[in-house]
Amino acid sequence: MNLTETDFLLTITTFIILIVILMMVLVYGIFIKKKSELLLSQQKKEAIFEQELAISQIEIKEQTLNYIGQELHDDLGQKLSVARLMTNKLALSNEEDKANIAQEINQLIGECIQDIRNLSKVFISKQVKHFGFIESLEREIFRIERLELMDVEYFVNNHDLEIKSDHALILFRIIQESINNVIKHAESNKILIKIEDHLNFTEININDYGVGFNAKHRNDGSGLENIKNRAQIINATFNIKSIENLGTEITITYKKPSPWKE
Repeated sequence: MNLTETDFLLTITTFIILIVILMMVLVYGIFIKKKSELLLSQQKKEAIFEQELAISQIEIKEQTLNYIGQELHDDLGQKLSVARLMTNKLALSNEEDKANIAQEINQLIGECIQDIRNLSKVFISKQVKHFGFIESLEREIFRIERLELMDVEYFVNNHDLEIKSDHALILFRIIQESINNVIKHAESNKILIKIEDHLNFTEININDYGVGFNAKHRNDGSGLENIKNRAQIINATFNIKSIENLGTEITITYKKPSPWKE
């Protein structure tokens, strides 16, 4: 049976249409697969971010509780103990001494009240969101100086620096953890904290003048890796340089999100 020219053209056209349809189905399938993979990847990133945010919130609460416990024991406890001793002494003193002792007790109680007010300001679960990034950091510096852990040299070129609250909390925790590492390991009596705000990024430098370490022979375990991973979650970089007996320099660079990505 011979095919006419019309039948031949119809067969070829049908074949081409089928191929085009199959290609469209294939392309659509690939598109759906890529879209699903992208959505899963985005959901995974969001889940990791939320988990890290929750961990940072818990760690800040623990740090705050430790600070409050130390303040209650070392400062308030001592002042109240002195006030109690002076109260016992009051009954055995003459009239002139009683007036002086009462004045000293009153002064001590006033200091205790002020200390409690200061502690109540610290004891806020959403500290960074409430006070802002810079003020929260300055409160942390005040804590270090108050406890006489080390001398702090502090510089910031923009007190009105604004960072997304969720990012600010994780960034604050990275800085807090870096400072704690300096206090624990650097054997330094001085630390420099410098924050320079630029148009597209903010750079934080933390320098100590302690024992340092040899990066080639140092086993950091998971500590520094955890900090670096936290930095990546908020689109920041964490770099550390150290020289034995000269100190350590930490540089954190936070890249500001573009307005159209908000």
